[in-house]
Amino acid sequence: MAKKPKKKVVHVEHKAADTASKSTWKPTPEAKGKATRLRLIALLLWLVAIGCEAAAIFWVLKQDDVNMVLLIAAIVVIGVLSIIGSVLWKKANKADPAKRSEPVRFWIQNQLGAIIAIIAFLPLIIMIFLNKDMDSKQKGIAGSIAIVVALVAVYFGFDFNTSSVEQYTAETQQVIELTGSDQVFWTKEGEVYHLCEDASAVNLESEDNTIYHGTVGDAHAEGKERLTLQIDQELTQCGFDPIVDPEPSE
Repeated sequence: MAKKPKKKVVHVEHKAADTASKSTWKPTPEAKGKATRLRLIALLLWLVAIGCEAAAIFWVLKQDDVNMVLLIAAIVVIGVLSIIGSVLWKKANKADPAKRSEPVRFWIQNQLGAIIAIIAFLPLIIMIFLNKDMDSKQKGIAGSIAIVVALVAVYFGFDFNTSSVEQYTAETQQVIELTGSDQVFWTKEGEVYHLCEDASAVNLESEDNTIYHGTVGDAHAEGKERLTLQIDQELTQCGFDPIVDPEPSE
């Protein structure tokens, strides 16, 4: 049986400051820049989507004979732009999350995609059903399609797994307590990060056969959700001291 080739290990660095010396996690300049670029693209896509909505309301629906093909095409385009913008916006929030201690900003920043989807569809849906130049069948078809696409866009816009500065701070401190440094490991396909390159989970066969490593912030900037749940197993595999529960006082 041929020996499986050892994975290549690649360091991923986002020009980080020494996060280990800080009590509160902060995004690196590169992660901050990446998040800003993604947000600008998302905002541009959302702006175009709302522009398409305005065109559908003030031009397509204003025709004496409403062009159903054009109206449905506009609905689909609005939905696609809204969804792509939401996906990019959520990626930006992983690289540069909000603080949970600022609840209003935290909620708006994380759920902005769903808010935009509602803004991009609700007025259009209302105007479709109020249109006097469309018969009931046309309203039913166009309205139903708009509602379905809107629901899909809102679903993709809503963030069910929000990240926060507090979460990243706690995870960084946890990794440092377990391993002595803010260094974690992950694969491109994986959703979580791990404690060392010898962990069995990162040595499973993968498409690019590469293990990446960097700080907790780097891992999140690369789309990793959290630390693995197999901590006890990985402490043993990595040669770190196991977690010892304190003895109960008598």
